[in-house]
Amino acid sequence: MENTSPSQAYIGLGSNLDNPTLQIRNALRALGALPGTQLITNSGLYRSKPMVPPEGQIKQDDYCNAVAKLETRLGPHELLECLQQIEHAQHRIRHVHWGPRTIDLDVLMFDDIQMSDERLTLPHPGLHLREFVLYPLHSIDRTLEIPGRGMLEELVKNCPKNGLQYLGNIEAYEE
Repeated sequence: MENTSPSQAYIGLGSNLDNPTLQIRNALRALGALPGTQLITNSGLYRSKPMVPPEGQIKQDDYCNAVAKLETRLGPHELLECLQQIEHAQHRIRHVHWGPRTIDLDVLMFDDIQMSDERLTLPHPGLHLREFVLYPLHSIDRTLEIPGRGMLEELVKNCPKNGLQYLGNIEAYEE
């Protein structure tokens, strides 16, 4: 583990296969169980329309989305590796860009770090444009500033909902 004092990280969660609400709940449990990591809070569930991949429209179900706030002693790349392990454990298959998936976990922000390398870009390059990220993120931290993009409150005001629906608390969706 790289960090001696905890960092704050925000994680985007999305699923549209194999009981999406259960997939998100399982991923939240796994996030809270990561070494040196505590799940601080999470948004409720939202339903969003799928993004259209560069290859063109493919038929797929709507997504369930949420955002989690973590405190972690892992570094950004270590956290990314852990997210990919959770995706693998939940049978994520990467066949089609923006295609259907059991679970998708993205590091949205890590403290106020701005960086880009071949594996990770922080903050997430699409964060400021995606209603299914902005609205859940706003529900857990209205005063957040997105490094290089501005205040979350302003980003939400300028982002259309595009059919985004709030579904309720994750706890309300029992197995």
